[in-house]
Amino acid sequence: MIVPPLMTADELLHDQPLHKSTELVCGRMIVREPPSSRHGRYAATLSALLWNHVHSQRLGAVFGQDTGFHIASDPDTVRAPDVAYVITTRLHLISATGYARMAPDMVAEILSPGDRAGEVLRKTGEWLEAGVQLVWVIDPVRGTARVHRSDGSDTDVPVGGELSGEDVLPGFRCALADVFE
Repeated sequence: MIVPPLMTADELLHDQPLHKSTELVCGRMIVREPPSSRHGRYAATLSALLWNHVHSQRLGAVFGQDTGFHIASDPDTVRAPDVAYVITTRLHLISATGYARMAPDMVAEILSPGDRAGEVLRKTGEWLEAGVQLVWVIDPVRGTARVHRSDGSDTDVPVGGELSGEDVLPGFRCALADVFE
């Protein structure tokens, strides 16, 4: 079996299959089908809730579904969360072209029915190792979420609970149910 050579982030940017979602993990392209309509709706709703708060408070920028962030090199890893946030003081680190060579301050991953627990844990760990301070893993089927922090702590958000921006997104709070409307 011939193993293809490792890709770089620049090669991924210019050599993506049409109509597919891609990420680069340790130099290997991961190709996925586009997310479902329901998944996209939840990601857009969460993005809007975050954007309203971030914009009104001038806290930074919110990035939409499948925006790539170059979070590791040699070999390259480019991950694409469902929603991301970068604080104002770090926005200058994002170039006008290519993938941002940085980790966002906060990311949200919305689970899809085909997601495997081990893959989600790996991706969460990669985000935290890269410097993300707050990771929300949202489970639409159960109506719950799990919050992972850079200090290694995590918290479950039950049905009826709320998401908090904590110190990363000061003042942000929303009912988890609002994401699923």
